[in-house]
Amino acid sequence: MITQPIIPCIWFEQDVEAIADWYASIFPDSFVDYTTKLIDTPPGETTVVTVSLFGQFFQLLGAGNLKERNPSFSYMVSLPTSEEVDTLWDKLSDGADVLTPLDTYDFSERYGWLKDKHGVSWQIMHNGGMDIQTVTPCLLFVGEAFGRAEAAMDDWVTVFPDSYVLDDQLIRYDKDDGPELEGKLNYARFVLSGREFVVMDSAEHHQFAFNEMQSLIAFCETQDQIDAYWDELSSVPEAEQCGWLQDRYGVSWQIVPWEMEEMLTTGTPEQLARVTAAFLPMKKIDLTELRKVY
Repeated sequence: MITQPIIPCIWFEQDVEAIADWYASIFPDSFVDYTTKLIDTPPGETTVVTVSLFGQFFQLLGAGNLKERNPSFSYMVSLPTSEEVDTLWDKLSDGADVLTPLDTYDFSERYGWLKDKHGVSWQIMHNGGMDIQTVTPCLLFVGEAFGRAEAAMDDWVTVFPDSYVLDDQLIRYDKDDGPELEGKLNYARFVLSGREFVVMDSAEHHQFAFNEMQSLIAFCETQDQIDAYWDELSSVPEAEQCGWLQDRYGVSWQIVPWEMEEMLTTGTPEQLARVTAAFLPMKKIDLTELRKVY
């Protein structure tokens, strides 16, 4: 079972079990943990696969067509040798779109950024001897969100326990980068509930933005914790649905009780059907009601 309080969720159209197997075969020390199938959902059947890649848990959601995945969310993979970088790059680059060629740069002796054949973006890099998390979710603030990376980071570390900014991992653009960029975050690494995340600002005219295809799941112990996260984060009432919300920066979150995850993982088909029917019309999850129908 998941052991991390905040994990990324990636939405796919279909074949999510095969996609999870593909990722687990490519990343060392990785495995598919468990699969949950929900019936009578809007796409008919929804499949959720929980996978651990290099120690970072993900949930891969198979729920039909919605929008495109894009590089506003990417996943930084930091490896100790150039050979490991090259090996992983070769495996992920099959059918991929290369966003930044694999090469030597001022900030890393071996680095590349690609969007793989399933539309997921990865930044593969040599870690330069730094003691940092191997796989780290990275959020890129562009378009209307440009310049808001620092505010988002500062807000999130106040919402979640065991959270703080890594001051030695914060780089700002300077005046040589131009007046639009000066002072904005080139790169900042921080901790949310014990796990590392990265935010970056970009003034490039990217034709993408945050959307529901990639979200962050925050697991909760109690209804009070669900209520607190919901009150702090939710800023778009029309985006509230079955535990999902959108914050003031456009980032989608799922506020999920651990108990619900256990219900959906261990329940009988009849219990899963009742729980699914109960949570689909909810906005914020009502844990008492889920316990009742379970």
